[in-house]
Amino acid sequence: MVPNLKESVSFGIFGRRVFVDTERLCWCPYLQKMNSVFFDYFSWRLLRDLAIIYLTLLGLAFLFQRSLQYFPDSSPVPLPQGERFRDLQEVQLISADGLRLWAWHWPGRQAATLLVLHGNAGHRGHRLGWIEDLHGLGCGIFILDYRGYGGSAGAPTEGGLYQDAEAAVNWLRRHGERQLVYVGESMGCGVAVELATRQPAAGLILQSGFSSAVEVAGKAYPYLPVRFLMKDRYESVAKMPKISCPVLVIHGKRDSMIPIRLGRALYDAAREPKEWLAVPGAGHNDVPDVGGKEYLRKSDDFVRRILS
Repeated sequence: MVPNLKESVSFGIFGRRVFVDTERLCWCPYLQKMNSVFFDYFSWRLLRDLAIIYLTLLGLAFLFQRSLQYFPDSSPVPLPQGERFRDLQEVQLISADGLRLWAWHWPGRQAATLLVLHGNAGHRGHRLGWIEDLHGLGCGIFILDYRGYGGSAGAPTEGGLYQDAEAAVNWLRRHGERQLVYVGESMGCGVAVELATRQPAAGLILQSGFSSAVEVAGKAYPYLPVRFLMKDRYESVAKMPKISCPVLVIHGKRDSMIPIRLGRALYDAAREPKEWLAVPGAGHNDVPDVGGKEYLRKSDDFVRRILS
């Protein structure tokens, strides 16, 4: 509706002054109708344009969603140098669909081997300090670079990562490793959980994990209907009751990327025996560093109980 100005305006015509009562003019039904049509037309155009922009955004998010979910460093990873790494071996695997994958195997003093399934960024070389600390506990270490990571062929997908993890287990079994503990880090927790449902493990350690990738994406992209768009969902919490091995769940209390409640959901859904460690002051990527001796002690005790 045109606003009621309640005043008069004047203008000149042929040298004479003409006064117009704007109050009466504004209430003219004809002008009201014209104003309504004008407003409706431009409102409709605005809504239409916003809808087109949003639908375009949805389409791009759907098409390129894996670029928003995975952040691999595809560069080859050289073996670390130094006397303390002399037993660290480079391993080449072939996945079920024929892709060449790379990994490291580091034999340990104990019977247990930790199969490390890392998170969605970087490659195995970025986890060297972490696996060195775990190896110091006496455990063997096998850390895999999935397809698209660390020189491995292909591009990451949920189904592909599951195949890669199974290729690692098959290699370890062929080489006599029987006491396998799967260690998932962040996204790798989703891989470890699925793997434990396919290839039973002696134990399962889930660090900075989530109940579902959909929950994480919903927090990161609240303006998108991720439940309907996501292909790679990693629905881990629904799989936890199927796992019969001992479980240790570790999470940083200050994790801003994956809230601690999503890690706790994994613990709550797991069967006994299970253990929980919340690391004070730790965020998402610094749990081993901030956890320090307590983190290593908890991991060591968990593995020793499995072997006893």
